[in-house]
Amino acid sequence: MKNNLLIFTFSFLAFPAFCRAQSAPDFKELLDSAMVRDSDLKMQITQNKLTDLDGHKLKDIFLPTLEVSGQVGYLNATARLTSPEINLAPFINIPEGSFNNNLNVSGFSGIAKADAKMLLYSGGKVKYLKKAIEEKKISEDILLEKTKDDVVAGISKAYDQLALIHQSKKVLDESKKRLDINRKTADKALGYGLITPYDHKKIELAQATLDAKMVEYEGKKELLLTQLYILSGISKERLRMIDPVLAPLELLSAQKGIEERAEVRALEHGITAADYKIKAERTWMIPKVQLMASAYYIGLYGSRIKTSENVIPAVPALGYEGAKLDWRPTNVNILPLLTAGVGFKWEIFDGKEGKHAEETAKVGKEVLQNKKEDALKKLTLNQANNQTNYDIATAQITLKAKEKELAKNALVQAEKEFRYGMSKSSQLIDAENDLEVVELEYQNALFNQRRAGIELMRSTQELDITKLY
Repeated sequence: MKNNLLIFTFSFLAFPAFCRAQSAPDFKELLDSAMVRDSDLKMQITQNKLTDLDGHKLKDIFLPTLEVSGQVGYLNATARLTSPEINLAPFINIPEGSFNNNLNVSGFSGIAKADAKMLLYSGGKVKYLKKAIEEKKISEDILLEKTKDDVVAGISKAYDQLALIHQSKKVLDESKKRLDINRKTADKALGYGLITPYDHKKIELAQATLDAKMVEYEGKKELLLTQLYILSGISKERLRMIDPVLAPLELLSAQKGIEERAEVRALEHGITAADYKIKAERTWMIPKVQLMASAYYIGLYGSRIKTSENVIPAVPALGYEGAKLDWRPTNVNILPLLTAGVGFKWEIFDGKEGKHAEETAKVGKEVLQNKKEDALKKLTLNQANNQTNYDIATAQITLKAKEKELAKNALVQAEKEFRYGMSKSSQLIDAENDLEVVELEYQNALFNQRRAGIELMRSTQELDITKLY
């Protein structure tokens, strides 16, 4: 009983996944998978991480820093001491250099130092740079919208091409059915002597031509399935189960203008970021303030401190020869030696480096403004062109639908005439080919209208997949 319960539970949980694995993926699943796999989108997201790191780095600039350094080595230093002239006439007159001496210090030394610093005020530069990075980040996020729209357009085109291939297959299948029926009619007519063997061979040639088109169809379908597999990563077994149908796009008037395009909005935020960059560069003349603290340790080990001459003068009258300094202390330590305070840096004249940086930032802003102006012109023309293409493509659907209706009627009439021996097989085949061509042109018109509609939606950043499928 327990085992049966476990089996039932496992089957209940695994059944949805199994069904999903065996079902055809819809457009949303294809799109979601492509978004994850798209190389351009992943590369752009990775590049945008650098901007995030710049923002974190700027936030951390006010954090204190601590640096510890040390040094151990052998010390040997000699200082030359020259006594000045002492003239206290008439009591004392000591000429210059009477008590010259050399002081020598030797031994092993050790020095350790710890420095702590913390920026208190950057002159406003950090504040403006932070805002510039924020605007840059917004600009990059907006450009992601354009890249995502490119992915949608790419998947949609491949999906519609697959639909076009499927619809073409249906057209070919209908032609094959009609040719099979007409072939039987032709066989009977040949037996009764109503048509010539040449007319009968034309029917066979039409069937062979149709078979060749079927092979071409299979090759195109396999290529599209491979493309969708590369884009989405979904297995071909599931992709083969897709049976899409082409339908015209019915679009309403645009609710947005070209100002809503991702390129324009990204440039606007880029210009704002350039403004903050200019303000940041202007702060070169404002003093910067930081808090500083240091701790030192100085030690001298196995040392010897001596002089070359007497430090206690000789007294000849008493027979005293004087004494030199020769001191061997065990060690000498200075600990701790502390300093703390506030320091500032004021670049009164920096060789115009700050001014040049400000001018460079202004030129950068001017470049972005020119790009925005150029983008608005091109996008205005692009929108007008896309609207024209959409209107023409929509009109072509109506035209091809009428041509298809006429071709169907012509084929029905040609079949009747051929069946009753009133026309040759060439007329029947021509009518069949005309219908086949018109039906394929109708499907192509649907495909082209959908492409034009998608580009029209993209021209005002209004691409909505709910209107596509």
